[in-house]
Amino acid sequence: MFSHVMVGANDIEESKTFYDAVFQVLGHPPGSINPEGQCFYFADNNVFALTRPLNGQPATHGNGTTIGFLAKSTKLVDTWHEVGVAHGGVPCEDPPGVRDFEDRQYYIAYLRDPAGNKICALHSIS
Repeated sequence: MFSHVMVGANDIEESKTFYDAVFQVLGHPPGSINPEGQCFYFADNNVFALTRPLNGQPATHGNGTTIGFLAKSTKLVDTWHEVGVAHGGVPCEDPPGVRDFEDRQYYIAYLRDPAGNKICALHSIS
């Protein structure tokens, strides 16, 4: 359904350092910065990107927006969260743990990235 997700960042290098670290935990390579100063992460048929807003205004997070990244285990979710905090992420929501959604359970951890974007790592446990 999705080809890519792009989020705003005021400091691309700071955000790249953060995302390089948390994506490494999930098995993805570091991002690449293009000549326009945008950073891209490529995984299979998916792309995650960082950009300074093209209108020249400061980047802001989307109120109510969360971007989730798949993790292969609950341990990787916990490691992702710890590494994210160590690289400038800010914990938000409840601590990492099980969340019930109808007939499914997920192990999820939430962070705000250096630009304030809300992200999570998620592992399906049922």
